[in-house]
This record gives sequence, structure tokens and C-alpha cells, in this order.
Amino acid sequence: MIRRRPQLLWLLLPYLLFVVALPFVNRVPLFVLWLFGATLVTPVAVGVARRGDRS
Repeated sequence: MIRRRPQLLWLLLPYLLFVVALPFVNRVPLFVLWLFGATLVTPVAVGVARRGDRS
């Protein structure tokens, strides 16, 4: 399915941003800012995937 619709890979971006943040929960002082940025990136990534997936 991904070979025919590679634009759906954009949907992995928000997931990866949240998963990458997990090891740094108690170490990074800007953790809340990271999560806020990941939350803002989520609708953008979904929009890009939707725009590219016009089938």
C-alpha cells in the first residue's frame, strides 16, 4: 500500500515526534515545548498527506 501511496508516510511524522520525546521526559527542560511543537505539526502532516492522496 505504501508503494502505491508514499504520501501516507507523512502520517508517521507526528507519531515519531511523540515517540522520540519519550526517553527525554525527565531530562529535557523544554519537553513541553517539544510536545507543543509536535502537536502543531500533526495537522500539517495530515493535511500534506491528504493533499497528496487524492485517490
